[in-house]
Order: sequence, then C-alpha cells, then structure tokens
Amino acid sequence: MRIGIDVGGSHIGLGIINAQNKLIIKEEKDYDTRKDDMSEIVIQTIINLLKQVLLKQNITIEDIEQIGIAFPGTTSNGIVIKAENLGIMNLNIEERIKQVFNTKIVLENDAKCAAIAEKQIGSLKNYDDALFIIIGTGVGGAAFLKGKLLKPVRYSGFEVGHMVIKETEDKCNCGRRGCFEIYGSMKRFKEKINQEFKLNSIDGKIIRQFMLDNKENKKLNVIIDEYIENLTIGIANLVNIFEPQAISIGGSFGHYEELLLPKLRKRLSEGTELYNKDSIPELLIAELKNDAGIIGAAML
Repeated sequence: MRIGIDVGGSHIGLGIINAQNKLIIKEEKDYDTRKDDMSEIVIQTIINLLKQVLLKQNITIEDIEQIGIAFPGTTSNGIVIKAENLGIMNLNIEERIKQVFNTKIVLENDAKCAAIAEKQIGSLKNYDDALFIIIGTGVGGAAFLKGKLLKPVRYSGFEVGHMVIKETEDKCNCGRRGCFEIYGSMKRFKEKINQEFKLNSIDGKIIRQFMLDNKENKKLNVIIDEYIENLTIGIANLVNIFEPQAISIGGSFGHYEELLLPKLRKRLSEGTELYNKDSIPELLIAELKNDAGIIGAAML
C-alpha cells in the first residue's frame, strides 16, 4: 500500500491507494489554528493524521511502502523551498516526517502530483501534449509534452501563477506585482464577490449558491466577466508556449464548473489572445476532483 498526502491552504487530505491506484481510504483535517509561518502546524497535522489513519485501519508503518507528499509551493530534494500562501521557507519536510515514520518519503509540488494522476488515470489520459492547471487558493500547473512530464533539474518549476499578466500595483504573496495568481485564484475571486455583496463569508458553498441565485445580477456578471478575462489571458499565454491538445483544470474551480467553464470556453474560443487561432485546446475539468493530489502523491 502507498499513502498520498495533499497539503492545502486550509486543510490536509490523506489517502491510501491500492496496486491499481484506486483510493481506498481517505481522511481530511483542517488546521486547528493559523500562524504567519505554518511549518510546525503542517508537520503536526500530517503526523497526527497519519497516526489516526494507521490506528483506525489497524495497519503499521511497515505495511506502507511509501508516503508521497503533495505541497503547494516550490520543492526540491525533500525540502519545501518556499510556500508563500503558508508562510513556509526551507522546510525539510521529508526529514521531519521520517523522524516519526521510518519509511520512504517523497515530496513534490501539488500541481505536479495532481497532474500525474490526471495524466495516468484521469482527464488527460488520452492526450500526449497537455497542461494541468490547479486553481484554488493559488494557481499552479504542470505540462506534458509527448506524454512526458516536464520537470526542471533544480526546483519543481512551472510556477504559472507567478507569470505577470498585468502592469499593476496589486502585490502577490510572492512579493511581485501583477501575477496571474492575483487575478486567477478562486480565493481572490471569492473575496471579490464577498467584498462587493457583503456576504461576510468566502465559504465556497455560500459563494456558489449566491452565484446560482443571482445569475442576472449585473454587478456579479461584471466580476465574473473580469475574472474570465484574466483567466483567458493567463491560459492563452500558456497555450502560445506549449500548444497543448487539452488543458485540465483542477482545484476548487471545479465546484463552479457549470457557472464558469462555459464562459471560459467561449472566451478562449474567440482566439483573440492566441498566436495560432486554430490551436484552441480542449478545456476539461479534472476527473479526480480534489482527490487528484492525494492519488498523484501516492503514485510518485
């Protein structure tokens, strides 16, 4: 058996997969508190969740051949170099977890993990040239050319959320200005709706229901159209570079599929931002939904 752990901005998901890469056990836990540097909270949440699952399933660490960890940030050689949305810098997570659980630990960027799962058993399995974009608290991605995952030698790479798409004073958590993540993340999108309509919440279910109940609201549609425009700019930049056959979108964006995806498809199909107007890729939603990161981490 293998374990996959998906570290998120607000919680951690953990799963056990079998030899057929099927998720057979899944548990999740929210962070108990928030700090500017979430390093210790993340470590302890992982350890406690692992202990809980092993005890509950009556298995020992010796039964687990590998633990894969999907992390939202730049990773290299078992170290989280930086994860701005969690305030983490230079965290040797492999070493810390191995101190408690003596088994093989493997770390990779969360978007790469989810992309691996989607490419092997999900939405991208029938495409050789493909992109995976995860849109949630931040924006991350991965690329496949001729069926192979592009992976730099030094760091995890492909930080698509930090390409600049606007000349602006808006500052990203990374410290730069005008990043795609500022305008493309679901977190910022929900915050904007909450701020405009004073909903006192950025809970996904509340935001989604508000959007469903107010489809004709002009102010809401202006926010949606602006968001789709920004997504189109970022995605078109990637299409112009990689010429993918398909793009799969994961993360919490998938919960708004019927509200946002048709608009994004229509806007991209206009082709005004594309270098090759006839190279419009298939736009898909991740089949494995929020389990993609867990499954992909276990498949490392």
